[in-house]
Parts: sequence; structure tokens; C-alpha cells
Amino acid sequence: MVTITSIAGGAPKPVFDRLGPLYEQRTGNRLNALYDTMSGIQARVSKGDALDVLLMPVSMLDDYEKAGVVLAAGRAALANIGLGVGVKAGGTIPDISTPEALRRALQVAQAVVHAPPTATPSGAQSDKVLRELGLRDELGSRVQHIAGLAGGVAAIASGEGTIGIFPKSEIVAFDGVTLAGALPPSLQLNILYGAGIVAASPAAGPAADFIRFLIEPESRKVWTACGFDVPDATR
Repeated sequence: MVTITSIAGGAPKPVFDRLGPLYEQRTGNRLNALYDTMSGIQARVSKGDALDVLLMPVSMLDDYEKAGVVLAAGRAALANIGLGVGVKAGGTIPDISTPEALRRALQVAQAVVHAPPTATPSGAQSDKVLRELGLRDELGSRVQHIAGLAGGVAAIASGEGTIGIFPKSEIVAFDGVTLAGALPPSLQLNILYGAGIVAASPAAGPAADFIRFLIEPESRKVWTACGFDVPDATR
């Protein structure tokens, strides 16, 4: 039995919650799935933490490949994820279909929650959205910076956050939170997640098999069910 240690941001967690047990049943290997913010993952890589597979935006994997941290062989594009707006289940679903409609919905919210701008791509984009809508100063202390995995989505379910902006997969997977919809196209950030084998991994072969498992046709159905879109390049 081999243990594969993977690390990803919060967006793929619902997928791994479903695919991880299937992978273990099929192979007899163990999946040690870790999650962190992108800045947290970068810090772990810099420290030389024992990791086998990195799951992160393809652009970041490209940089790690150039730096020799990730192998060129075995890399794969997994799926695209966009940002959505979440509200407490059972409440009124706001109109967010246009930038102006989203602006009105955010203006009347008692608390807006999204990931820290310096920690994740979704947090940076959410902060950009508030600036482009001219709401950053107006909302002020009503904005809470909490990563999805650190309780950001849970804050919506509890009512602590009236409205939240997170990757769609994090919203649809959480009981007590309803996806009001995706951000308007002009404000959207579509993140292409990829997987790569850490060059220092002692289990490069099994790690490559694991990545292939993630893009099998049946696995892709799980990505789609969790709010992702399979990229054209891997259809």
C-alpha cells in the first residue's frame, strides 16, 4: 500500500470527498488529502513539506514546473470553476444577473463574506469585484475576510454572513447555503485547476496513476456534479 499526499485549495474538496474513497477502494492505496489556501500551499512547498500531488490553478503549476518543483510528465488539466454567490438556505434569492443587480444585492447585505484577498484567487477577485462596483469603501467593516474552508461558507449558513462570494463548488456542497447564481460574466473569474506531481515525491508512479484517475470519464462526472466544468482540452 502506498500513501499519496495531495494538497489543494478549498474548491476541489467536494470532489475529493467523493472520489477519494473510490480511489482507495480501487487501488488499495491511501489518499492523504490536505487543503489550504493558495498562499498556505506555497508556504508548505517552500518549507519542503512531504507532498506528492499539487492541485492548483494551471498558471501556478506552470511556474512550479519552470522552477523544477513539479514534473512536466504526468500533469493534467482537471476542470474549470467559477465564482458564485451564496445565501442562507430558505431565504430570499437575490437577483445577481447583472453587475448593477449584484451591486444592489451587496449594498443591502448586513455582512458580506469572501476569502482574504491575499490568500486565494477567489479572494483577490472578490475584492476586485467590490472595488469595480464602487462598494469597497461603502461596505467597509461589513466585509468579512474568511476562507471557505476556514468557516466562510459556514458563516453564510449561520447567518453571520448575509451573502458570500466563493467558488461554486464550495457553495453547492454546503448544507444550509443556497447558490444564488454565478457572478456576472464581466466580473467572473474562471479558474482552471490542474494537477502535477511534486518532483521530490518518492511515489511518482502511483501519483501519476492517481492523476489519471481524476480525469477518467466517470471521475469527470463527479467534477461536473460538484459545480465544475470539464475543460474542452480534456473532453
